[in-house]
Amino acid sequence: MQTAVKNLAPNVAVIGGGPAGLMAAEVLAAAGVQVDVYDAMPSVGRKFLLAGKGGMNLTHSEPYEAFLSRYGARREEIAPLLDQFGPDALRAWVQALGIDTFVGSSGRIFPTDMKAAPLLRAWLHRLRQAGVRFHMRHRWLGWDEADAMRFETPQGARTKSADAVVLALGGGSWARLGSDAKWVPLLTQRTVPVAPLQPSNCGFDVSWSEYFRGRFAGQHLKSVAILLDDGSGDQPPTRKQGEFVITANGVEGSLIYALSAGLRDRIVADGSTVIKLDLLPDWPLQRVIDEVARPRGARSWSSHLQSRLGLKGVKTGLLRELVSAADFIEPLFLAHAIKALPLTLLAPRPIDEAISSAGGVAFDGLDQQLMLKALPGVFCAGEMLDWEAPTGGYLLTACLACGRAAGHGVLNWLP
Repeated sequence: MQTAVKNLAPNVAVIGGGPAGLMAAEVLAAAGVQVDVYDAMPSVGRKFLLAGKGGMNLTHSEPYEAFLSRYGARREEIAPLLDQFGPDALRAWVQALGIDTFVGSSGRIFPTDMKAAPLLRAWLHRLRQAGVRFHMRHRWLGWDEADAMRFETPQGARTKSADAVVLALGGGSWARLGSDAKWVPLLTQRTVPVAPLQPSNCGFDVSWSEYFRGRFAGQHLKSVAILLDDGSGDQPPTRKQGEFVITANGVEGSLIYALSAGLRDRIVADGSTVIKLDLLPDWPLQRVIDEVARPRGARSWSSHLQSRLGLKGVKTGLLRELVSAADFIEPLFLAHAIKALPLTLLAPRPIDEAISSAGGVAFDGLDQQLMLKALPGVFCAGEMLDWEAPTGGYLLTACLACGRAAGHGVLNWLP
């Protein structure tokens, strides 16, 4: 009597337990594929949890065309992924996990409790219920001669085989959470094109005086604007308003991060770059000129600026730091400095301090399914691809969209 052979579900390995990897795992498990998730850390989603520590920014509610523009030079590559899983789809997906969301005053979308942990717990529960298996403390070391995956584990070296692989290994920022970019040589030696990793959403070095550093490091500059010209003189300067922080080494914070890609690229090209700070962005220049020019009597310049313009603390400190003593007492020059104070940025901070990274697996090394052309059956997703975006939910949205696309790419590729 002949025994029937049971048809086994295909097995797919997902290497990397961040948002992109978990989304790929969800898509695959929902299609009946046996999914094994491997991660070098003791638990998954560590960067996701830390990113949500101050309020879990899921995505953004701005018009879709404006949303797409946030991906800059990679808009064309990211747009097809977001067309399939964009901000509205992400919000519906979170709702299906039992997490309500709301739109903040800035247009950013958050869970109602502002926390990442409940969302991650609900997601992992759903993945386990779907049969996804998790293997922690498994550091991927590439492939052996038989193309089996190699892992370093607490029990020693192990090899695993799978019908397909999704790599979702992150970029090069926050190495302590698992995104250490050790995958780069493992792929380049297999002729996979990888653009050099660079810091993104990062701070920048400034040559502060010891006095200024000691007095103002850690203080917030609120209600300021940055003016950034294109160098040609043909276009008006880019102007963006917000806030940032003075650090011992330079500057960081949301307003700096929003412009960091362009600032970094200018520094790479020219060795440094200059931004101009508008310390009173809601005041017209002529009003500032008129107020500075008023007689100050016996008052000091600092008292005069506080009395007439409300300038004090770190803003006055910046003026003292960046304007010469001779120019500080010239009312017209000082008024123009208040509205366009030049600040030289010397270098981006190291990549491990950055919120995210640019560079990674080049899109021309991938097919439309996010499969590596050099390695059939191996797909890539998330921040390890060569794209970047500012903070504000854009990073998470694209990572999830990449993971979903890679999962569907695997399903289309499997026999």
